[in-house]
Amino acid sequence: MPIPSFHSVQDIREYLCALGANALHEQRILRLWVQAKPQDSGRRPLTSFMPTAVRDALPALSDALTGLATLREQHPGQDGSARLLVGLQDGQTVESVLLPRDGLCVSSQVGCAVGCVFCMTGREGLIRQVGSAEIVAQVALARTLRPVKKVVFMGMGEPSHNLDQVMEAIDLLGTVGNIGHKNLVFSTVGDARVFERLPQGRVKPALALSLHTTRADLRAQLLPRAPRFDPQDLVEAGEVYARATGYPIQYQWTLIEGVNDSDEEIEGIVRLLKGKYALMNMIPYNAVPDLPYARPSWERAAEIARTLHQRGVLTKLRQSAGQDVDGGCGQLRARDVVQRVQIHRQINAPAA
Repeated sequence: MPIPSFHSVQDIREYLCALGANALHEQRILRLWVQAKPQDSGRRPLTSFMPTAVRDALPALSDALTGLATLREQHPGQDGSARLLVGLQDGQTVESVLLPRDGLCVSSQVGCAVGCVFCMTGREGLIRQVGSAEIVAQVALARTLRPVKKVVFMGMGEPSHNLDQVMEAIDLLGTVGNIGHKNLVFSTVGDARVFERLPQGRVKPALALSLHTTRADLRAQLLPRAPRFDPQDLVEAGEVYARATGYPIQYQWTLIEGVNDSDEEIEGIVRLLKGKYALMNMIPYNAVPDLPYARPSWERAAEIARTLHQRGVLTKLRQSAGQDVDGGCGQLRARDVVQRVQIHRQINAPAA
């Protein structure tokens, strides 16, 4: 049977079932794939338990799974992170980020429809969804480079806009992928479907909510195509999920000079988050060429974080991984697209 083109984990399961694999065979093959181990791993020879058709298909299947996500570029950062430009089967690219302390940031879409005004990824809109198999493949690829014990869905795309595929990937990563449920972090701008679906899953990930401001009017300007969640309603929905799962909600705040770094915002954060089961991740803006936004000084950022902490809001001031290699989310892909367009024009330019 020829190897089909896989998009989802379910595609892989259906292919294996058609070959005669049972649930245990499936689980073994998926486990070894996501853990970046050879399919002939283990002390027992495959001939002792694997159906002949499945065994014969394993070399080509392994090649197909490896081809779901391939390393195009790697840009190490001084902080121990590394920005990865990952090629997909159809020639599209996404970004993954190897994080310090065995973490990995993955992408769930090629492009993004939310259109955050300060984000490079949102400038090109949504190109296509990333399948659950392609999401898991980003983890398998990263594990060929270093251990991965935590996966955060904070790369390109809005996970709630690709919910079925993201949830299928999370289910696999939190079971045979050997990643603790609280170490799977679903990051979203806020969508009612998230608060409905995540509690129903066998694997319940931790939740990170992109807040960015406590003002509903400013949030609508910064995240123009995000659901119209009032910041207070978003925090209340997050608190319900946090108490149900036992994981604190992580609130993401991209700190932009002159936009959301005022004393008024500090007061708003205290009002919303004091006493909540929450952690504020404050990340100074990672500059993007051609966008009219700047990061505040590190001293101002530290002052804001310190003030919030003193006033009862657990706050961590974080660097965006890869800033020293000009690798803000979307920038590697944007440069790759520009380079490919230039090459295409050169090849097709009329002779002088």
